[in-house]
Amino acid sequence: MASPDKKTRQEYEKLKAEIHEHNRHYYVEDNPVISDAEYDRLFDRLLEIEKEYPELVTPDSPSQRVGAEPSKKFEPVKHRQPMLSLQKVTTAEEFEEFHRRVTETLERTDVQYITEPKLDGLAVELVYEQGVFTLGSTRGDGAIGENITPNLRTIGSIPLKLSDKTARKYPLLEVRGEVIMRLSDFARVNEKLEEDGKQPLANPRNGAAGSLRQLDPKITAGRPLILFAYGISDRNLDGLSSQRDVIAFLKNEGFRVNDLIRYPSGVDEVEQVFNELTERRESLDYEIDGMVVKVDDFEAQETLGQISRAPRWAVAWKFAAELAETRLNDIEFSVGRTGQVTPVAKLEPVKVAGVMVSNASLHNEDEMKALDVRLGDTVVVRRAGDVIPEVVEVVADKRPKKAKTVAFPSKCPSCGTELIRPAGEAAWRCLNLACPAQVEGRLIHFASKGGFDIDGLGDKLARQLISEDKVKDPADLFFLTKDDLLPLDLMADKRAANLIAAIDQSRRAELPRVIFALGIFGVGEAAARLLAEQFGTIEKLQTATQEELENIPGIGPVIAKTVHEFFENDDTRRMLDKMREGGVVFPRYETERTGGKLAGKTFVITGTLSRPRSHFKNQIEQQGGKVTGSVSSSTDYLLCGEDPGSKLDKAKKLGIDVLDEDGFNVLVS
Repeated sequence: MASPDKKTRQEYEKLKAEIHEHNRHYYVEDNPVISDAEYDRLFDRLLEIEKEYPELVTPDSPSQRVGAEPSKKFEPVKHRQPMLSLQKVTTAEEFEEFHRRVTETLERTDVQYITEPKLDGLAVELVYEQGVFTLGSTRGDGAIGENITPNLRTIGSIPLKLSDKTARKYPLLEVRGEVIMRLSDFARVNEKLEEDGKQPLANPRNGAAGSLRQLDPKITAGRPLILFAYGISDRNLDGLSSQRDVIAFLKNEGFRVNDLIRYPSGVDEVEQVFNELTERRESLDYEIDGMVVKVDDFEAQETLGQISRAPRWAVAWKFAAELAETRLNDIEFSVGRTGQVTPVAKLEPVKVAGVMVSNASLHNEDEMKALDVRLGDTVVVRRAGDVIPEVVEVVADKRPKKAKTVAFPSKCPSCGTELIRPAGEAAWRCLNLACPAQVEGRLIHFASKGGFDIDGLGDKLARQLISEDKVKDPADLFFLTKDDLLPLDLMADKRAANLIAAIDQSRRAELPRVIFALGIFGVGEAAARLLAEQFGTIEKLQTATQEELENIPGIGPVIAKTVHEFFENDDTRRMLDKMREGGVVFPRYETERTGGKLAGKTFVITGTLSRPRSHFKNQIEQQGGKVTGSVSSSTDYLLCGEDPGSKLDKAKKLGIDVLDEDGFNVLVS
């Protein structure tokens, strides 16, 4: 094989540099300067050269972000300098005590601090040798972590190569940071997992940690992770004498650093920054559980030293607890509409983040075993944002004697059918479609906002309709009369009339809503819309072959097989026929939307609006527009409700048109 000539080598090096620079604009600065098509052209040319001349490929090539082979296990990595944990404070008085100890040890009162949000992700260390990223590891126990280098390479905000000047000045450099998954990305990942019939992620932190600990880096590459760099391991490098110096250096080298880092002096300024961060917390697109406060000067840090595994020069000032301890009284097993069985912790009621919590998820059998949770245990409960409360820890030293374990059931708690655990899944399932718990779940899903949108049909009423034998499957809803409803609990004449009217109005639901409402395993709102756009009518979808379904962009073989089997099922055919008899129209779905008023326009939706966001998203997409999760230079409009948060600030900064609901209605009318 011929060696590359000088011209090819120069082109290759230029391509690497260009792509690294564009990655920085995109992943670090959120400000791409070229189109996706132009970026793809550069990347394709890079791959073309590497294919012809594989000897050119080095670890810092952009192609290496996704090119590693799956690992069999993670090798241990000993940190050259320990990755210390932090002492915690929870009140201003406790921080004042920390400050007092600092000033007494340093024998001065004018202490400069640096503060940063305490990110809820996974701490990692990145080793650069001669400026090239060669080793990446988890924090582990602080002394020894796990080698996850191939997975970290897939994260776009991690530079694979530093500047030549830095490579010469610091032949060995260890950078530390936190890998997180943003809330908006977490929601999109879970939506896709659910559409694919897979177990959703429990929360953003677990999503980030689990993504980084995949044995196959290609799985990690498909997860939207970002790294915020916050420090280096050495405090004696020439030219870097403080945390402030390090942050400026890291930013200059292409690392992403948090834009909420501040440099307050003394107690009062630190407390002010903490209060401001507390106010901004709910508007952030990532989870934080407090603020890290560090003494800025490295010489002062050396003087203060450390105790055991924590430094004396830093502290984590935690927010008012989103964690709470309480007693676990029982574990019940809930059966969802898809037959998945979920363990639920029944708790002594406790207030968490302002909400009284008495139930918390234990997710699945594996999580139960990992926690080793037992009846009577004192457990730590977490509630972050809109995430369902979950048990995150057992307080082992408070365990009562002879505390009993609870076995995961082998039979369905609702109908007694033998449970199965499909290969590759963490969940046990009941496959009996007539299972009462599943029927109830399907009925609630059928009537939900994303489905037939039957206002007034909630959990309690669904349970009554099934227990009173008024409804055996969702199609029976379209045969209900006011006389059927009036004998039910708390069902006055007006409420019954309103429900009948809501059912009547739902008979002309759009096809995407109908498909979503049917509750096909793995088909969420996005997949339902793709199917509706492809086939246009429920009749064509019913007769679609598995091959036709697989050929739809965005519909993979797993969903295609599930959809095909669903419509081949005799029970499905009978239910659809019954719906037609009940007056459901199944109108044709118009797929030609390219000429809509909003064609080519990109929207971001933020804040609290008068109706669910899905309502506005549907309007935008029906007129040719699209909705994304984050504001960027390619955004055309920000639809803004109450309490919009940081997206409004960014939209104003970029000069993007901001619409309230009235303005939006004028635009789409």
